[in-house]
Amino acid sequence: MHWILLRGLTREHAHWGDFPSRLREAFPDHLFHTVDLPGTGVHYRENSPSTVAAIREKVSGQVSHIPGPFSILALSMGGMVALDWAQQAADGQIQNLVLINTSSGFSPPWQRMRPGVWPRILRLLARQELFDRERDILRLTSNREVPLSLAKQWYSIQRQRPVSTRNAINQLAAAARYKPGEKRPVPDALILASRGDRIVHWRCSSTLEERWQWTMKLHPDAGHDLPLDDPEWIIQQIRNWLPR
Repeated sequence: MHWILLRGLTREHAHWGDFPSRLREAFPDHLFHTVDLPGTGVHYRENSPSTVAAIREKVSGQVSHIPGPFSILALSMGGMVALDWAQQAADGQIQNLVLINTSSGFSPPWQRMRPGVWPRILRLLARQELFDRERDILRLTSNREVPLSLAKQWYSIQRQRPVSTRNAINQLAAAARYKPGEKRPVPDALILASRGDRIVHWRCSSTLEERWQWTMKLHPDAGHDLPLDDPEWIIQQIRNWLPR
């Protein structure tokens, strides 16, 4: 089984850290592919579209060489791209869908982006000192102790493949405007959310669960970056959910 891994706003494949290798170890018969959104990672020189649908078109074109059907695991804004993808795909093309701390236009704006976060996001966009900005992103998205070595690693990622302010704004606009269609894209999906998420309220995930009768699991204290805060918990939830 092939899996596509999608990260969130202004993040890229390197921000997964060792999570993909943990997945490969846990599921040795599965193949995991980290794919960057336009404007990030290996595509950082590209302009990011300002709609989720256009981002999805770019991403799906990048994986046209991967034989289907495949599964998608996606975090935050990547989850919006995955949800749109699943709704547009032919029946059976998307085998499994795992959405982590994502949101959609089915939820009110104050849940999709908690009001207290907006000033911090704007300050981050305006911040010129790169190391401090990456460290502050970690402090916002993680509820764990952030080691200096990880902040340095994220600083190095941004130095090598910088996300432009324009692309960050385009991605923010795409995320803010996104609303899925009414069609349930797959019979069941695994929705994972963090009660301690300080960016997106976990009730955004609950809304998707209730709307389409999907499976949801709630982590008691992790932050928005659940793969960073508790990767083994995610792996266990996937293991429990996948068909035997």
